[in-house]
Amino acid sequence: MDLRPYSSVVTILRLCLYALFAALLALAATRAQGPATVAAALGTGAVFAWGAFSPAVRRSRRTATVWLAALSAAWLVLLALSPDGLWAAFPLYFLQLHLLPARWGLPAVALTAAAAIASFLVHGAHLTPGVFIGPSLGAAVAVATVFGYEALYRESERRQELIEELIATRAELADAERAAGVLAERERLAYEIHDTLAQGLSSIQLLLRAAQRLLPEGSEAAPHIEQARSAAQDNLAEARRFVRALAPPGLEGGSLTGALRRLCAPATAAVGAPKVAFSVSGTPVELSTAYEVALLRIAQSALANTLRHAGATRVEITLSFMETAVALDVVDDGSGFAPEAVRRDTEGGFGLPAMRARARSLGGSLTVESAPGEGTAVAVTLPLPATGTPTGTSGAGAAVESAA
Repeated sequence: MDLRPYSSVVTILRLCLYALFAALLALAATRAQGPATVAAALGTGAVFAWGAFSPAVRRSRRTATVWLAALSAAWLVLLALSPDGLWAAFPLYFLQLHLLPARWGLPAVALTAAAAIASFLVHGAHLTPGVFIGPSLGAAVAVATVFGYEALYRESERRQELIEELIATRAELADAERAAGVLAERERLAYEIHDTLAQGLSSIQLLLRAAQRLLPEGSEAAPHIEQARSAAQDNLAEARRFVRALAPPGLEGGSLTGALRRLCAPATAAVGAPKVAFSVSGTPVELSTAYEVALLRIAQSALANTLRHAGATRVEITLSFMETAVALDVVDDGSGFAPEAVRRDTEGGFGLPAMRARARSLGGSLTVESAPGEGTAVAVTLPLPATGTPTGTSGAGAAVESAA
């Protein structure tokens, strides 16, 4: 068995075992019928005391084995002189099991039990079942106690390791969740920056280019416009580096339909811009802020992509309220593209992936239908929550309001 003390409980048990062994040796000495027996008992006690209090025995298995062999030899001498020496066999079992490996401890216990039984025969005791049962039962109890405690200790160690692993795993999981939250927030902020600052600065550049084309040659305003366009371009690059929370200003003080209508007005007013029409279909219901922000941002991104890339003459934005879902459609008659060939915005943005991510985050879907030369249709559908209260036009039919 392992020499190291397992716990304070084992230390107490070991001291009790030492006390028991000393008491049994004292009993054998007091019942001795001659000086030789007393000397054998005292010699056995001296050998036992040296090992019990020697640090070398606790540090070295080899020293412990030598001490145990000397103690067993002294005990055998006492056993040969007095039958009372056999009572010391019981604590000796525990010492053998504790100090020796299992492959040597069990045979040592068996030999000690056999020596105890033989002592009855040597001293002329009558053969009874107790002669065999007593030492054998004591050996069995010692083996069961030591190995039972070993099993309990190993199980306790395994449980302690599992607890430590669980604590470490919980800490790692918390760290992973924090890291995932940070990554998700950074991605969200990147989408917000793309849909607001980046898109707005891109529109400013387009408007400034249009203004440059309308200026007469040699105009004093040309350098200032060029400087403004350059500043907008520089700030567009810088905006992609910003990581901060952004509020949805388009929804402040109004509804989603009002925000979408205001979104269409500047696009239509720009020189050379396509005609943008906005309409609402169905009976409007109250939407949560998350739904309104998602639909507004998707509309902003889709319209910005149309203005920048499509070369369209007309864009139609339709917000449709159905019984179980709300849909937003952005359709243009521009140049179109191949959706399967587009993975990310060519200028490093998050246009289509951002729109899809917003739709998926609310359990919805986004589809893009387009082909070169055939225009583009972006459609997002979000499932309505179980509770939705009408907030706009009421009636059996569908109410349609348009803004151009």
